[in-house]
Amino acid sequence: MCDAAVPLPDHASLPAQDSLVALNQTIVRCTACKRLTIHREHIAAVRKREFARWSYWGKPVPGFGDHNARLLIVGLAPAAHGANRTGRMFTGFGFADQARSVSRDDGLTLTDCYITAAARCAPPGNKPTAEEFNTCRPFLESEMRLLSNVAVTLVLGQLAHRWWLAAAGWWSRLPPAQRPRFAHASLSTLPDGMKLLSSYHPSRQNTNTGKLTRRMWHLVFQKARSLVEGA
Repeated sequence: MCDAAVPLPDHASLPAQDSLVALNQTIVRCTACKRLTIHREHIAAVRKREFARWSYWGKPVPGFGDHNARLLIVGLAPAAHGANRTGRMFTGFGFADQARSVSRDDGLTLTDCYITAAARCAPPGNKPTAEEFNTCRPFLESEMRLLSNVAVTLVLGQLAHRWWLAAAGWWSRLPPAQRPRFAHASLSTLPDGMKLLSSYHPSRQNTNTGKLTRRMWHLVFQKARSLVEGA
């Protein structure tokens, strides 16, 4: 069960960059979903043996990247020992200035890319509920309004695809037969001109089974880069 979400800041009088900073500060303070709050804090306290010396982030994970980005990447949710540990969504894939992402304090920056997620807290079993997605949805909606240069959106996994369409308003505005279908490397153009590119989620289940190979992962980001450069 989720309580009311943390009120979003009033963006009307703020520059976009300051509004994103205020939004991220609001995200970090959110405790709306009790199940997720308990889980993420428990994971941060118990930790994983290989990360026993880490001081886990253990809070909702804000978006990260270039505030003037043309590419928006939307994942599912923070991993229990990934972004819930580091405090930052995964990074790299040709838009970063460093080859390796270690923590939110490693100095890495993204150019022309902003990364976020449909849900902001590490969920039990990597599965947020529909209610939890809906509670987080205003955060994604606000990011989409503030990131006004975005021309290409890359969604990672079918749930990110579904909830991005909801946050963008297309899930309710388009008849089911006209909604973009999810498939790896599929590309759709929305009525407003937004390019929607889909990828399988880079979970261990998908990568260990070969459903998503390294080559497939690289190719989808090459496709994203090509779309951005052509925007």
